[in-house]
Amino acid sequence: MNIFVKLCGALVAGALFQVNSASAADAGAVERGRYLVNTILACGNCHTPKAADGHPVEGKELSGGGLSFNAPFFAGSASNITPDKETGIGNWSDDEIKRAITQGVRPDHGRLAGLPLAPMMWVAFYKAMSPGDLDAVVAYLRAVPAVHNVVPLPEYKRQVPRQPYPDAEKGFTDADMRDPVRRGAYLVTIGHCMECHTPAKDGKTLYEQALGKGGKPYGPGLVKGYPADWSGSVSRNITSHPEAGIGRWTDAEIKRAITHGVARDGAILKPPMGFYWYSGLKEADLDAIIAWLRTVPPIE
Repeated sequence: MNIFVKLCGALVAGALFQVNSASAADAGAVERGRYLVNTILACGNCHTPKAADGHPVEGKELSGGGLSFNAPFFAGSASNITPDKETGIGNWSDDEIKRAITQGVRPDHGRLAGLPLAPMMWVAFYKAMSPGDLDAVVAYLRAVPAVHNVVPLPEYKRQVPRQPYPDAEKGFTDADMRDPVRRGAYLVTIGHCMECHTPAKDGKTLYEQALGKGGKPYGPGLVKGYPADWSGSVSRNITSHPEAGIGRWTDAEIKRAITHGVARDGAILKPPMGFYWYSGLKEADLDAIIAWLRTVPPIE
């Protein structure tokens, strides 16, 4: 009898250990997803409604309509990505969410079934996300409060363009994550930094010819959702060029620009750079981003 009791006790303890371990793993994934979504991915920059001062509206996180776009090929607002089953992604499977993030395709059910996501959903960059980080993002999106918020249907004016990003196409390995420069490249990639900071010509962003040169314009005619006094901005040169770029900036100056929107000369930087979200980046991740930025070839 004693042996039986001990055996049962051991089995119960083992089962509880497995449950607790699984719960801890789930909690870890949600926390990792929280960090990614609310910092480098800056999902709320588009998907969370903003108050008059440009800050996110409390209680409306990721409920859609934060930014609206009017481009030659597409017009519409960022979607509701909370777990609400009627107006959000509550009826999407994990695989369907992952496919949307990395391939830009909606599920074959629900609103706009099977249609591509907006071109402003930078799937060409997000496809580089590691399997663990992608799982973490999905876990976090499952955990955020469901918010019922109907976002108007978008207008597709012509085929959604998708341009590959070289580093995302190459991908990243576990070994890369242990190298500060490669880890920085990974973070910059999933943060789609170079989509804004690289100029375009004839509808193509010049990643191979002018990576980080800046000069891409953003204005209220294209993007709506920022404070009324936002008159637009032009992305800056973030190459290692000592004069035109950030080659002579200190690490502290670069960090201040990323996290607080203040340039080396004290000038206040403007959206769509997501300073509010980047302010939560860990010091080690900022260091890695800067380590990679130092390697970007100088362009005047």
